[in-house]
Amino acid sequence: MTTAGMQNGPATRRETLDHLAVLERLQDAFHAGIDGVDPTAAVPACGDWTVRDLVEHLAQIHHWAAAQARGQATPPLGEGPFELAPHYAARAAELRETFRLLAPDAPARVLSHPEPLGPGPVSFWHRRQAHETLVHLHDLHAATGGHAREDLVGDIPPEVWADAVDEVVTVFQPRQVGLGRMRPLHVHVLLQADDTAGIGTWLLGSPTSDRAREIVPDVTVTGSSRALALLLWRRLTPEQAGLTVRGAREDLDAVLAEPIVP
Repeated sequence: MTTAGMQNGPATRRETLDHLAVLERLQDAFHAGIDGVDPTAAVPACGDWTVRDLVEHLAQIHHWAAAQARGQATPPLGEGPFELAPHYAARAAELRETFRLLAPDAPARVLSHPEPLGPGPVSFWHRRQAHETLVHLHDLHAATGGHAREDLVGDIPPEVWADAVDEVVTVFQPRQVGLGRMRPLHVHVLLQADDTAGIGTWLLGSPTSDRAREIVPDVTVTGSSRALALLLWRRLTPEQAGLTVRGAREDLDAVLAEPIVP
């Protein structure tokens, strides 16, 4: 897998994050929130999804990721409808047990390009599932309250959100290009997180990390790492996220309109 981006501050320290501990905490929070919301409630920023769709999606993704970590075919889960809280709990437990049994550096199938899946370590899924759950926990809270806002998941350290930004810049956006889902970006967006030790900095759309240091960004976006992550995942607009934008707003809008995440 190729990667792109310019990082410093907490983004370069993602190896120090305990992604499994983060994942367990987020899974517990997601599970606890299921019974408190109407399964038919709409999920803001997720098209026509309901809470039922959201919960079943995350349960399925945990199940699928566990199979990829094991290097096996994904067993079918059945048609449903499922009782949501027990269904999610079972799939979350499956994922945790899979990670407990496999060494972090054990071989697995991971997200890649130009093929969608390729060889990589199990630890890839520790990180990926932590961030998958983080974003969808925000979605669950947004559905509970009826609208999305920046502070819905307020007790997660900035370093975790910064790592989620790093994943979009260095994994997802280059992969989307590598899979032919989008063309390379011609606008370069500098993302600056102001809530970490030092300022986490990333250049979205850079072809290589070395080249990134030579590029003058067209747009600079500054704010909390949480706000930046929710912007990249299309959960919030810059205004909703309280971000400061310097440069042509139409250039930023054009970048955000591209499928930089799946």
